[in-house]
Amino acid sequence: MVYFRMVRMRGFSAVAGTLLVLGAHLASAQTYDLLLQGGYVIDPRNSVAGHRDIGIRAGHVAAVEPKLDKDEAERVVDVSGLFVIPGIVDIHAHFFWTPGIDGAWAGNASIRPDSFSFRTGVTTMVDAGSAGWRNFEAFREFLIDRVRTKVFAFINISGRGMESEELEQGDFGPAQVAALARTHSDVVVGVKSAHYQLPGWESVDSAVAAGRSAGIPVMVDFGWFLPERPFWELVGDRLRPGDIATHCFRLPVPWTDREGRLHDYLGLARSRGVRFDVGHGGGSFDFRNAIPAVAQGFYPDSISTDLHTGSMNAAMMDMPALMSKFLALGMPLTEVIRASTSTPAQMIGRPEIGHLGVGAEADIAALRLDTGSYQFRDVRGGSVTGTQRMTAELTLLGGEVVWDWNSRASTDYRELPSDLGRREQDSLLTPPQ
Repeated sequence: MVYFRMVRMRGFSAVAGTLLVLGAHLASAQTYDLLLQGGYVIDPRNSVAGHRDIGIRAGHVAAVEPKLDKDEAERVVDVSGLFVIPGIVDIHAHFFWTPGIDGAWAGNASIRPDSFSFRTGVTTMVDAGSAGWRNFEAFREFLIDRVRTKVFAFINISGRGMESEELEQGDFGPAQVAALARTHSDVVVGVKSAHYQLPGWESVDSAVAAGRSAGIPVMVDFGWFLPERPFWELVGDRLRPGDIATHCFRLPVPWTDREGRLHDYLGLARSRGVRFDVGHGGGSFDFRNAIPAVAQGFYPDSISTDLHTGSMNAAMMDMPALMSKFLALGMPLTEVIRASTSTPAQMIGRPEIGHLGVGAEADIAALRLDTGSYQFRDVRGGSVTGTQRMTAELTLLGGEVVWDWNSRASTDYRELPSDLGRREQDSLLTPPQ
């Protein structure tokens, strides 16, 4: 079968972005197409934390300064009172909708990215292995290339991905996965092993072999915890530097000893480069693991949703709610934002996103941080109380406003041109007097 695909550019390098900004500037009298004014900018990768204006030109960040002249902008949006951060990067979600497969992550439980991303401040999402090496190209053709959200993917080591559980070794295809990853390197960011139920290491080892061949990381959802393959062996020996253990706060993961101290193997795994991802989901986040980890300074490398129709309507909800949950646990705001933007971008090998440096694509979220008394729950019904809760007020994708909860980017209708719409009215019959 001949496979035709539409290739989409997944971001420009900082140098290319800067050249675009400068070239567009020479072609226009205005310095900026859009100016975000008065917000408190937090950009962990560039060590920015303070009030800054952001000038946007040709879809890229052109300037980040304490004060920019609003007269130099064609359009100004007042974001005072909001925290302005890079567009959120969610590296664990599920989008491969295949009808008729109830309860499968690659089935009726998957969601369409654009229906959920921008309204939550998310501009980049990664499908975590919903499609395998047998059906990935269909997934790309029918979803990845047809949505506005930046979508990347981990290819499942199992042939049909998460349409079914990984029950046997026979359908693992390291060579096929590596070949697909090279062909689709613009969107494939890793290999996924998930939900394996047998006592051996076949799924993990096959995924690592594919990742090694293609030069990309592996994400492992450990699935069934069995004595024959303990979690500490996964992160302490099987995974390589840069590989990712998702659902890290799932209850079966051994975090603490009887005195509540973190086990040494966790720090040793992190010191050799293994990454820990939240992947909250509908059943993979427990306060009994997350609270002592955060309290003892072991923050997750990446905060992610494991988004599907079950988790979005349960304890997880969305990225702003999940980020707020970690604030309630005591994780500092800047670290919460780092784990939701720049670090996950680097984990998937896309350092051009997740930051607001000059030349970067203007993927931006503006969050309102309310104060009060808020309850947050885990997947087992346990709750904690926090004093802060985030809401996404404004989202930009490539400099374009794609979500505007409080209509900050709008204009009072009385200031619009008086003849706006008159041509359409005049083409119709005049109503009787």
